Amino acid sequence: MRIPFLSRRRPTVSVIRLQGAIGIPARYGAAGLSDAGLAPLLDRAFRRRKPVAVAIALNSPGGSPVQSSLIAARIRRLAQDTRVPVHVFVEDVAASGGYWLATAGDRIWADESSVLGSIGVISAGFGFADLIQRHGIERRIHTAGTSKSWLDPFRPETSEDVARLQRLLEPIHEAFKAQVCTRRAGRLPADRDLFTGEIWVGREAVSLGLADDIGHLEPAMRGLFGRNVDFQRYGQRVPFLRRFGISADDLIDAAAERTAFARITPQG
Repeated sequence: MRIPFLSRRRPTVSVIRLQGAIGIPARYGAAGLSDAGLAPLLDRAFRRRKPVAVAIALNSPGGSPVQSSLIAARIRRLAQDTRVPVHVFVEDVAASGGYWLATAGDRIWADESSVLGSIGVISAGFGFADLIQRHGIERRIHTAGTSKSWLDPFRPETSEDVARLQRLLEPIHEAFKAQVCTRRAGRLPADRDLFTGEIWVGREAVSLGLADDIGHLEPAMRGLFGRNVDFQRYGQRVPFLRRFGISADDLIDAAAERTAFARITPQG
């Protein structure tokens, strides 16, 4: 018997926004995506109201490979424990560690102008050896351990230091490649090297198997789960002190994040 005043429950899609550079915040209240900071939010999104899917709006130029790995692994554990599919919607950019996060999705969507890829590892710095020599500055450093001062920016770079750094970068790159190959198995071209650090835009990223389709979050979810889908949004909490204004630390964090985005994202 059908009871007229009882209606069928609307399907719920949990929506999470992952925005910004990836890494452990250096200061209280600093910006950044970290596994510890996102853990409660992700748990709520997967477990509350029995969602039919979790949709992640992703916009990140990358950052810490460890935090990228931890966050992506947490998303996959929750998806498997709750049997809830994950859809990742790339906005401006999912590059480097940002693309590592994207691979946590069962399906990756992009905009026509989204930038994806940069599957590589980078270490950057400066060298001031000639500068301090020209100004008559003497560098004095004493260590217990022959490798404590390697890649010192105030000393000339050595081949041994470069080789040592490469030994650190290569395993991280291999872990990144393994993540992409595992999560995108059967969708990547066998005759194309996608792990050079190159980036691709929108539809080309789809053609290469780095994304599955072009689409935006709300219309795509309505197309899959019906027009009456209920979007339950989950966001990162703003630390208490930051609610009262912007500090110098906030400005520094914003500038650093803007620089990271600018390296990859074209400006119109």
